[in-house]
Amino acid sequence: MNKSIRRPLVAALCGALGLMVLAPSASAQQQSGTTSMREQRAKRMAELGKNKDAEQKTEEAAALYPNATRVQPEAKANPKIVKQLQEMQELFEKQENDKVIAKAEAIVAMPSAGAYEKSFAYSLAGNAAADKDDQAAAAGYFAKSVEANGLDNNSHFSTMYNLAVIQFGEEKYAESLATMDRFLAETKSSKPEHASFRAGILANMGRHDEAAATYKKLVADNPGDKRLLMNAVAALQNADKFAEGNVLLEDAYKRGMLTEPRELRALYVGYMNASRWDDAQKVMDDGTAKGILQAGPELAKDYMVLAQNAYVDDKITQAIALYGKAAPMAADGEAYLNLAKVLEYAGKKAEAKAAAQKAIDKGVKKPEEAKAILSR
Repeated sequence: MNKSIRRPLVAALCGALGLMVLAPSASAQQQSGTTSMREQRAKRMAELGKNKDAEQKTEEAAALYPNATRVQPEAKANPKIVKQLQEMQELFEKQENDKVIAKAEAIVAMPSAGAYEKSFAYSLAGNAAADKDDQAAAAGYFAKSVEANGLDNNSHFSTMYNLAVIQFGEEKYAESLATMDRFLAETKSSKPEHASFRAGILANMGRHDEAAATYKKLVADNPGDKRLLMNAVAALQNADKFAEGNVLLEDAYKRGMLTEPRELRALYVGYMNASRWDDAQKVMDDGTAKGILQAGPELAKDYMVLAQNAYVDDKITQAIALYGKAAPMAADGEAYLNLAKVLEYAGKKAEAKAAAQKAIDKGVKKPEEAKAILSR
């Protein structure tokens, strides 16, 4: 049995880890943003025509961006257009999106429409386009709403954020990054979700070192946030900083944070990549005992990696035990065949023949190798 042919499989498994979860999905973000904008639009329409001082106090009390550098405009509708805005809002609530967009275009074309009316109309048109899954149109309307510069800070910056999310979903990463950089510069936001989203954009642009640096800081500031942790690990791995990713995962494991199969696999494959075979086995055995890791072909392949490397290190007893774990859950008989070879090498001929027969029963690429063991 050639001991050198198995090592490459470790790298292949590590390469297939697939941890890229670097940013919220655009569709989820858009849905969240749209819901938020619906609520804000409804609130704004309810407040149209109210006393300016009372309106200002309400907005200040609920400021989403208290450190914003932008001077908030009056954000008060022209009485001549209030009815038109209300009709547009009603159409939006009925999800008559085409009519919303047509109404918005009519409003912005009115000579009496000012910055507020244009921003409001474009923002609602953007949400209607997003509801229609016309993301290009939604981005265009949101951009026009921002540039018209007529909304209160909450609505203005929420619209800007929606624009960045849609640009991300359309894979226009450079544009999304520019929008987010403007958003962060003008809001002075320190919210982790905003920094995380920017890091996700960087990662999708291939700027993994920058993304990893941001995620590491976010994890340090928010040690209990598992999503940030896994994004940080993914970014570090893509930046070829596997050791740093292992440190984060190891710390999280000790704190009981890794509770899903993919999370444990991220850790033990990281250990394998660092040739920490015993540590990898401990995580796998513990995950199996706790029911987090389920028996199946993928886990079988991972146990085979451990078995193969135990054999290379001449740890025959350990190799037999590990192949014994892998073989019953494997998709084919290859693990049984390797088990038979190691058992034969160890002088356990009867057990080797039993494993060889099981290999044939499950199916192997080279049944003649199993038959040769049976014939000896």
